[in-house]
Amino acid sequence: MDLQDYLAAVIFGAVIGIVARVVLPGRQNIGIILTVLIGMGAAVAGTWAADRWDIHSDKFLVVRGHSYDWLVIGVQVGIAVVGVAVAALLAKAFSTDDDDD
Repeated sequence: MDLQDYLAAVIFGAVIGIVARVVLPGRQNIGIILTVLIGMGAAVAGTWAADRWDIHSDKFLVVRGHSYDWLVIGVQVGIAVVGVAVAALLAKAFSTDDDDD
């Protein structure tokens, strides 16, 4: 892997994290860095899960010569949604704001 592969992973993770925040209803009080990290983790976990349970389709998204399976992307976004929801719940639980009075 070279620098371009790492950069692509960060960008892909950011996109997955942002899509997860858009799909998840309500407001999530977490930062963009945490969103990107959750997206990157979800990309890795989703790829692993799809390979482990043989979840693949014949529809592909092709970006600059790289092909991405739509079903695997769906698994990745699903994992990212769960990750963003858990992070938002933890952020709310440990928040010191007294706005709920």
